[in-house]
Amino acid sequence: MPTSSFPAERILLGPGPSPVPARVLHALGAPTLGHLDPQYLSIMDETCESLRQVFQTRNALTFPVSGTGMAGMECLAVNLVEPGDEVIIGVNGVFGGRMKDVMERCGATVHALEAPWGEVFTLEQVAAALDRHPRAKIVALVHAETSTGAHQPLEGFADLVHSKGALFVVDAVTSLGGHELRVDDWGIDAIYSGTQKCLSCPPGLSPVSFGERALARMDARKTKPQSWYLDVSMLRKYYLSGGVSGGGGARVYHHTAPINMTYALREALAIVLEEGLEARIARHAAMHQRLRRGLEAMGLSYIPKRSLHTLNCIGIPAGADDAATRRRLLEDYGIEIGAGLGVMAGKAWRIGLMGHGATIRNVDLVLAALRNVLA
Repeated sequence: MPTSSFPAERILLGPGPSPVPARVLHALGAPTLGHLDPQYLSIMDETCESLRQVFQTRNALTFPVSGTGMAGMECLAVNLVEPGDEVIIGVNGVFGGRMKDVMERCGATVHALEAPWGEVFTLEQVAAALDRHPRAKIVALVHAETSTGAHQPLEGFADLVHSKGALFVVDAVTSLGGHELRVDDWGIDAIYSGTQKCLSCPPGLSPVSFGERALARMDARKTKPQSWYLDVSMLRKYYLSGGVSGGGGARVYHHTAPINMTYALREALAIVLEEGLEARIARHAAMHQRLRRGLEAMGLSYIPKRSLHTLNCIGIPAGADDAATRRRLLEDYGIEIGAGLGVMAGKAWRIGLMGHGATIRNVDLVLAALRNVLA
């Protein structure tokens, strides 16, 4: 029986968190240091460099925000948006809608570019939105819409957005480390993710990266960001020694960093880089295809036309009891899968194959368990 100290183990195949390797949990328990201890600063710098490699960027200001993925979303919003700014946000699921809400709270006038849930946006749609709203300062898209399993293409969008003088902002919470993601090659100006998805680290940090255009926008602000805790003008003086230049000088204390979570993230990133990004992305694709073949053989259908490999969103078959099926999977097999969100509540199941969880064993196990439960 589980106790308050040691809950029962689960096989985490929902929309997140994903299973955490023993190496990462072991790193989490290393001795706690001070946030200005030279040992810790060295570990933090190594972690940021590993993040650059996984984001595939040379952006100096790449670091883990203290907080889960939504802290990353809010960090980008409060630093890049000033009251009265116009922004365009692609809304085709819960998290595009959430980004709209967050930016409106920062005082932005948000023009929602809407698509049916499960679909993605085209270059032509974004071009038309920019023509309708030529004063837009940001165009934001969700790379991996966790609520629908839709996989948004990103190549080519930055050139279009930059030609209008806007910044290209991306939500990569459920794609970093599991899907191809090339921040520099694709011209992404600012991006955020989460540790608990394809990186297979406990929830608690949100990797972010800011390019030169984004930094210039922040430097030109006329008002302070509405959040002190997430104010990058101060955070960069801690994460980049010597402040903005990144060379020489002392670190400037801002807030106490989550020391042990940084250890965990460093170890999780080491695992990613040991496997190799190309091999890791290929593994996620192979496990998605294996799961998809099994689900479709059972008569189950995918909802998005262009599906993520990391998050599989399928329609609930006629006659199946949504909550009862998920409860039986959890109680009888120890498997967690996700329910539908928003307009898909009661209509969809979401099966995550992320990071440490994207294995043949887990794919075959969830297929066998679901087959038994539905029978």
